[in-house]
Amino acid sequence: SKVHADDTPVKVLAPGNGKTRTGRLWVYVRDDRPAASSDAPAAWYRYSPDRKGEHPRAHLGRFAGILQADAYGGWNGLYDSGRVTEAACWAHARRPWWELYEEHRDEQGLAAQALRRIQALYAIEADVRGQPPELRRQHRQARAGPLLAEFHAWLQGVLTRVSTKSDLAKAARYSLARWAALTRYVDDGRIEIDNSAAERALRGIALGRGNYLFMGSDEGGHRAASLYSLVETAKLNALDPQAYLREVLERIAEHPINRIDELLPWNIGRQEPWRMAA
Repeated sequence: SKVHADDTPVKVLAPGNGKTRTGRLWVYVRDDRPAASSDAPAAWYRYSPDRKGEHPRAHLGRFAGILQADAYGGWNGLYDSGRVTEAACWAHARRPWWELYEEHRDEQGLAAQALRRIQALYAIEADVRGQPPELRRQHRQARAGPLLAEFHAWLQGVLTRVSTKSDLAKAARYSLARWAALTRYVDDGRIEIDNSAAERALRGIALGRGNYLFMGSDEGGHRAASLYSLVETAKLNALDPQAYLREVLERIAEHPINRIDELLPWNIGRQEPWRMAA
């Protein structure tokens, strides 16, 4: 009923000229463990040669539910479909305030004030992580609801105190423009406060880019997406990815194709000793 989504650039060898161009790897994550779900977490990656919005629309063409993502405009086609509900990310809303704070380091300034307000929202999340959705909803409505109402009024006040072209105004408008999606988590305990699940799933790609430098072709991008899906899902299920892949490769030649689901990380890992330490 809910997925996290994000994307990141990757270099791809352009045929014929020895140079590279920019492709994209997209990730879609199911991880409802913070809401006490017993569903196994999973990460699904897809490759595309560009960042057009048609790609996520195709990837999630049959999905109906909540999409938690950043402010990339390519998601809008999914929201406009009526099948997908937007949930925004407070980590992204926080970012411009943090950059302003880093620049001036003024503990009494507007950026520092905004950061403290957002920190108070995250403190509530620490208390309800791992609890069932209904309990999370109750706590959020009672505790985060009033803080968000005050924050909204404060953001509107910021716009009356600073230049409309200032970075402070831009930071305030970013949140105000997405307020409904940013606060949707308060009334729905399934939703997270941010999109960290998807961002974490892209860290391995960021590390890999520094090692393999580029993908050899679009086909290589598609193969990489498949491998990343297996490796990251194994990690999410506390499996050693190398041991998991070795086990699958040893079994798969003799394994019935109509029982391939038995080799998925959350199934094969139940009886295997090569789980990673928690």
